[in-house]
Amino acid sequence: MRIRTQPAVGFVVLLFIAGYLGLAPNQIPEYKGSDKVLHFLTFFILTLCFYWTIETNRRRTLQLTIAVCPALLGIGSEFIQAALPNGRTFDLYDIVANILGSGLAIALSTWYHLRMLERKRQAKGYQPAPGEEEDLELGERVGSPAAPRAPTLEEEVDNWDENAEDWEEDEHVTGETLAGAADEGGALPQKRSD
Repeated sequence: MRIRTQPAVGFVVLLFIAGYLGLAPNQIPEYKGSDKVLHFLTFFILTLCFYWTIETNRRRTLQLTIAVCPALLGIGSEFIQAALPNGRTFDLYDIVANILGSGLAIALSTWYHLRMLERKRQAKGYQPAPGEEEDLELGERVGSPAAPRAPTLEEEVDNWDENAEDWEEDEHVTGETLAGAADEGGALPQKRSD
C-alpha cells in the first residue's frame, strides 16, 4: 500500500480546517439549511481526497474509505461535537448530510476508478482469452444466463431417438414392412444376434 502525497496533504489540511470549524464554538452565521449543505460539501471533498490518497487495489481502497470517512469521521464527529462544551449540539441530519456527501464521492470515485482501470487494460491490449469468464469486478456480463448444463437422465430418455435419421435403412423395420414381406412370400427379416 502506497500513499499518494498530494491527495494526502489535501486530506490532512481539509481535515484540520473541518475539525476546527466543526468543533470550535459556533461562530459561523447560519441560514436555514446552509449547515447541511456545508456538511455535505465538506465530506464530499474529504472523501474524494481520502479515496485517492491510498494506492492499493480498488476493493481495499473502497473498504478503507467507507470505514474512515462516513463511518469514523461522519458519524464520530457529531458524537465528539455533542460531548464537547462548545455550544454545539448533536444533530442527526448533520450525520445524514455527512454520509450523503461521502456516499456521492465514493460512488463517483469508484466509477472513475473502474473506468481508469478499463482504459489501462485496453491500452495494453489486454482482452479476455477465449473461453475465459468475464471480469465481474468490471461489471461485465453481470446477470448473464448460467452456463449450459448436462442433460438429466430423464431428458436423455425422452430424446433417445433424436438421431433416427442417421440409422441405416435395414434397421428400420416397421409393421408394414413385415406384412409386405409375408404377402410376397419373401422371408421375414432375421433378428440381429448382437
